[in-house]
Amino acid sequence: MFSKILAAIDRSANGNAVFDEALTLAKATKGSLMLLHILSSEEKDSPQTPTLLTLEYHPLHGELLEDYCQQWQIYEEEGFKLLRSYTELATNAGVSTEFTQNSGNPSRNICELARTWGADLIVIGRRGHSGLNELILGSVSNYVFHHTPCSVHVVYAPVPLKSEVFVANEAQVVH
Repeated sequence: MFSKILAAIDRSANGNAVFDEALTLAKATKGSLMLLHILSSEEKDSPQTPTLLTLEYHPLHGELLEDYCQQWQIYEEEGFKLLRSYTELATNAGVSTEFTQNSGNPSRNICELARTWGADLIVIGRRGHSGLNELILGSVSNYVFHHTPCSVHVVYAPVPLKSEVFVANEAQVVH
């Protein structure tokens, strides 16, 4: 069945769901896990390049660049911390686990690691972009599904049942 499972995780709630699903599958099939985190500007909490960095003559250029580099270093270390935490959980559950963190295009990184590591299955999350958003932003899961040499298991983002605002408004209406 699946002996080598690649879990592409990020720092979102869906990333947690991807890890949980991959761990469950690895335990059930007695497979091993490879946890992958991609450092990418597409990730929600990644540091964004300041616009003024493109203007080398701007007086704040050096300070902005230094601040951005510090933010990126923190972002990178938080990624490693997440991977180490998940690896410890999986290892304690009896699953052979390793991890890697790469930077760049998530879609291509996932497919390349699946090829080089020899994954049987990729477990990946899906944010739920559709229509115009998917056309403009692209879809990592869609790209992976069409370009990888192995099976793909897609975990959909958890959908909240009610927002706190709606619950608060509902509580005021009911007397």
